[in-house]
Amino acid sequence: MASSPQQFASDNYAGICPEAWAAMARANDGSCVAYGDDEWTAEAADAFRDLFATDCDVFFVFNGTAANSLALASLCQSFHSVICAASAHVETDECGAPEFFSNGSKLLVAPPGSSKLTPEMIRALATSRSDIHFPKARVVTISQPTETGLVYSLNEIRAIAALCRELGLKLHMDGARFAHACASLRCTPAEMSWQAGVDVLCFGGTKNGMAVGEAVIFFDRSLAADFDYRCKQAGQLASKMRFLSAPWIGLLQTGAWLRNAEHGNACATRLAEAVRDVAGIELLFPVEANSMFIKAPEPVLAELRARGWRFYTFIGGGARFMFAWDADPQRVEQLAADIREAASLTVDAG
Repeated sequence: MASSPQQFASDNYAGICPEAWAAMARANDGSCVAYGDDEWTAEAADAFRDLFATDCDVFFVFNGTAANSLALASLCQSFHSVICAASAHVETDECGAPEFFSNGSKLLVAPPGSSKLTPEMIRALATSRSDIHFPKARVVTISQPTETGLVYSLNEIRAIAALCRELGLKLHMDGARFAHACASLRCTPAEMSWQAGVDVLCFGGTKNGMAVGEAVIFFDRSLAADFDYRCKQAGQLASKMRFLSAPWIGLLQTGAWLRNAEHGNACATRLAEAVRDVAGIELLFPVEANSMFIKAPEPVLAELRARGWRFYTFIGGGARFMFAWDADPQRVEQLAADIREAASLTVDAG
């Protein structure tokens, strides 16, 4: 079957990167113990411990919604609350799963207007009420990068973590594109996670070159008690676990996790630079990871759709373009050319 021209509507469109594919093929050779009691899963967990340079507990689940929801549920009881940004994935795109798996923990949402949380926002939400009639604040969750592609600096994470310690809160990081944030900041995974004060991290594999799979990493190992039971109850315990865990070995041990992210980030930057000065086109947010958002007149967007381009406009009203490990630079240049031409047609028509 002939493949269609590459699209940049989502980094979920990408296939499996060679390193993950090769590791999965190796794991497919012969039979293997089921339910995670296998050498591949043990090696993948150790690869994460090496990457983060610390002894942490690692669990493998199918997708990001499960990773975030089960991680938050492990940090909360039903009478607790989770503080998040208004655009956080846990609030806007997980169909109430965090509340469902925590048996009702409430999401306390910061005022809209910024995709990043600040210590001031967190303090205001966490201390707004302390009476027994209101759910008790327990966790702060930050998305790194955010849904708008902004990256928390190490100092911003440290400041949030310090406030969490002051207020007795736990800090969870939704790292669906964690690798892209590391590439952007040029820091180590340890520096951006446990060394900055993160208690639990969801490290995304699906958007970084894997077919499926996320890792839930507990740096505070006491918080991981019975998390394996949560995974089983939620339908996240893979019987053939090696096919979730082995691709991580390919990604982590070869360095592909970072190379893939660097390439995606570079393609987003490349497109932004190519259209930054086009009349009628506005970059909605700074390009700090592998996404680029443009604000353009509807006729421009319609022309891009007519030329076969797919994109989403559900964040900020602009067109979002995402770049994965396999983004073809020539195709990126074609998109840039089409944006320029669509904008010029609109100007000429006006």
